[in-house]
Amino acid sequence: AVTVLVIACPHALGLAIPLVVARSTSIAARNGLLIRNRDAMERVKTLKYALMDKTGTLTEGNFEVHAVGSLVDGVSDDDVLAQLAGLENGSSHPLAVGILNAAKAKNVTPAAVGDVSQITGVGVQGHANGQRLEIVSATYLDQQHMDYDKQQFETLASAGNSVSYLLVDGELTGFVAQGDEIKPAAKRMISMLKKQHIVPVMLTGDNQQTAEVVAKQLGIDEVRSQLMPEDKEKLVREYQQQGSVMMIGDGVNDAPSLARADIGVAIGSGTDVAIDSADVVLVRSDPNDVVEFLNLARKTTGKMTENLWWGAGYNILAIPLAAGVLAPFGFILSPMLGAVLMSLSTVIVAINAMTLKVNKVAE
Repeated sequence: AVTVLVIACPHALGLAIPLVVARSTSIAARNGLLIRNRDAMERVKTLKYALMDKTGTLTEGNFEVHAVGSLVDGVSDDDVLAQLAGLENGSSHPLAVGILNAAKAKNVTPAAVGDVSQITGVGVQGHANGQRLEIVSATYLDQQHMDYDKQQFETLASAGNSVSYLLVDGELTGFVAQGDEIKPAAKRMISMLKKQHIVPVMLTGDNQQTAEVVAKQLGIDEVRSQLMPEDKEKLVREYQQQGSVMMIGDGVNDAPSLARADIGVAIGSGTDVAIDSADVVLVRSDPNDVVEFLNLARKTTGKMTENLWWGAGYNILAIPLAAGVLAPFGFILSPMLGAVLMSLSTVIVAINAMTLKVNKVAE
């Protein structure tokens, strides 16, 4: 009876999961991963879709002005840039920073613009010298049935530029085209996701032409463009009807979709709102770390299963022996030997947990 009590002590089972969790947490921290919700690791095994924001996630988010121009007589290109910079002055949005950097490089002083506010899903507006200034997209111009040079737009957009327009009192006055660079590791991440049979989907508020250029360079087949802020969460719900969804983003607009997704992954350089809504944070903002997380999650759950089998298997075999199932054949398990076996099972579980390793994604 004493031997049965010793053998049945569930130390190995009790340590099977916590030891693996401690080990995987240590590995995650060393690899720039902050796991805020460990349940996310369990959900990786059923993951089917990876929805990801374009700007700041797949691209650097460092926009550079490639073209700026006036569309009316009497207004110079620098005048347009000054008004654009005045509207964006003080903003931290990547497109705004690109405009402000261009104005600084050309020694153009931003216009004094007041009453600046966001136009949800459209752009920004303000007032200067009694005039209403607005920065809008080509989609907005189409919705308002306003005429503009579509051929010029197609040329700029097909080169991967985000094109915005300046309206002064409702009149089309100027345009600005800005380009962003794709993160070097993004293409590798997309390739690795496909190898794991996870479908990558790019989400962006940018125009269709620009989105398709970026998607083609990355090897992404599914693209959703010209999205309003609330559309991303709706798309997460839509894809969840077909399978488990991981959302990767960095902005305020991504927060609802990060919270809605089965696994929310935030870029470390993103906004606090996005980070607070995510299950996993990529501290180094490296797209490759998405693959690191998936690999770590799979190996962690696998190691947990192994440890449970070690712990349970020990009890399944040892308890009948301690109860005397082999006594008719002259074999009796003594309490001392039972204590040794119990300790040995705990040691085996601990050693097995420490063998958890994750190979780095090839550079």
